[in-house]
Amino acid sequence: MGALPVLDLGMLDRGEGERFRAELLAATHEVGFFSLVEHGIGEDVTARAFAEAAAFFALPIEAKQRVEMLRSPQFRGYTRTGGELTQGKVDWREQIDIGAERATVDDPAAPPYMRLEGPNPWPPEQPSLRTVLTDWERRCAMVARRLMRSWALALGSPEDVFDAMFGDRPSTLVKLVRYPGREERGQGVGAHKDPGVLTLLMIEPGKGGLQVDTPGGWVDAPVVPGAFVVNIGELMEFATDGYLKATVHRVVSPPLGDTRLSIPFFFNPALDSTVPRIALPPELARHAPGVSRDPDNVISGTFGENMLKARLRAHPDVAARHHADLVR
Repeated sequence: MGALPVLDLGMLDRGEGERFRAELLAATHEVGFFSLVEHGIGEDVTARAFAEAAAFFALPIEAKQRVEMLRSPQFRGYTRTGGELTQGKVDWREQIDIGAERATVDDPAAPPYMRLEGPNPWPPEQPSLRTVLTDWERRCAMVARRLMRSWALALGSPEDVFDAMFGDRPSTLVKLVRYPGREERGQGVGAHKDPGVLTLLMIEPGKGGLQVDTPGGWVDAPVVPGAFVVNIGELMEFATDGYLKATVHRVVSPPLGDTRLSIPFFFNPALDSTVPRIALPPELARHAPGVSRDPDNVISGTFGENMLKARLRAHPDVAARHHADLVR
């Protein structure tokens, strides 16, 4: 694979929906990744989001530490460089995680994963951050919902077959990520599959580093100017008995003296919702290999169980401080 498939979301508005859905199905069955153009989010909006990211990372360390994730039972806020793990190894990036802004769940009988619902810590030194990221989340969610309905039709189901699992409480997450350069390059983010449904990634113009695992080995994902890099997570593989492919990917650190900004957006079901198992048409079902089996990463149809497991593993310091009863 020399390049990711490039899909044009504008085809839906030009009466070319059937062709778009065929291309979407092929891209996520064969590769699991694609670039998405004509998504409706303007260059000015994207530039504003990256300007906010740059401004946040330029704050004094004391200001960033006041909103650090270690203070948040919901795994929200700032993580210093080297403060997150993938597959037990250190990721070399700093970031801030902003989830859906909701009240905490105080019901002691609620499943443990409902602890992930709650507010975000916002830095008072940068009041515009909340405005810009809330707007970014809204715009990305609109793109994501259009893609979900396109997948539903492409898989031979009613276009609203996935709607109920999101409802009016989707588990959205926006990250602002800064990868510092280092001489040995190495792990910016370790090899992994995303645990949810759908990821929309916007990468700083002109910067590479994302790599996708293919049968022929690791390949660099080319960055199409203004496009999202889109990939599906394990729950879409679960919903389609493996017909759609959650693909392993990683990020390599920039070279020494350089940095890389990215803004991933994760669109996932409500924490307590169950992902539907799609009844595939026979022509698709015969090419569904089943869900990947990993005894160390058992996929649940309930999103909250997958997300809590991922958070506890990635941030053991937060887990130990706020959720010791779950990690003993």
